[in-house]
Amino acid sequence: MKTPAIFVTLKSATAAMVLALGVAYVTLPAVARADAESTVAAATTPAATPATADVAATDPLAAPVDAAAVPGPANPYGLEALWAQGDSVAKGTLMILGFMSMGTWYFLITKLIEQRRQFSQFNRVIKLFVPTETLRDGIAALPRNNTYRGIAEGGEEAVVQFSKGLSSEVTLSDWTMAALHRAVENLTAKLQGGLAFLATVGSTAPFVGLFGTVWGIYHALVAIGVSGQASIDKVAGPVGESLIMTAIGLAVAVPAVLGYNLLTRRNKAIAGCARRFATEVQLRILTGKIA
Repeated sequence: MKTPAIFVTLKSATAAMVLALGVAYVTLPAVARADAESTVAAATTPAATPATADVAATDPLAAPVDAAAVPGPANPYGLEALWAQGDSVAKGTLMILGFMSMGTWYFLITKLIEQRRQFSQFNRVIKLFVPTETLRDGIAALPRNNTYRGIAEGGEEAVVQFSKGLSSEVTLSDWTMAALHRAVENLTAKLQGGLAFLATVGSTAPFVGLFGTVWGIYHALVAIGVSGQASIDKVAGPVGESLIMTAIGLAVAVPAVLGYNLLTRRNKAIAGCARRFATEVQLRILTGKIA
């Protein structure tokens, strides 16, 4: 029986459709995979700048630049940046603190040297003056640059003045005591030099540093407000630089306070030595051991 022509045509069309579907099933996944791989490669590969492309084109053997070898910028949050970015008020505050610090160490060192010399001179008094019998011999035994020799000479001068007609108005004990007391007071006043400066620095330096901190924070906040950026990196730097002022003020004040207390205690010891020597001089005067 002969197959009708329409069935032959349908069978040929069906076979062609099946063949096309099979080819599409095989080829389309491969094309999709190729497109995906090309997209990923384009995303992961950095685009070459014109300068890099020119270098690569002219020198294919050029080594890549090491980012770690490039020197970074200077510290933007240190004292150098504080001085460079500060205004006249901030710089003036730093200069005042520097002057206070230099003055503190100057007076501290010089007064310690002077006090050591006073203690050394008193040791010479014990060795040279005490073994003598009379006041005049003791004065002659002491060096001319000895501070305690001046106290003894003041007592001897008081005896001379008393013998010129003061015996009817005041006793020898009161007159010589007053003269020796003046000599001791002169020595004590000399030792007090510089202590007022240390006391002033110790009490005011923290507040000077605090003023610099407040002024710096004010300007930092104004700058942040103008820029409109209030992130932590914009706030931490300027505020941290301002807080350095407080630290500097404390660093100036602490040595001044400690130095003041140390020098005051040693001055009391020297004044006690001077009073002991004045008492020895007065005893020799009252007992007649003058010449």
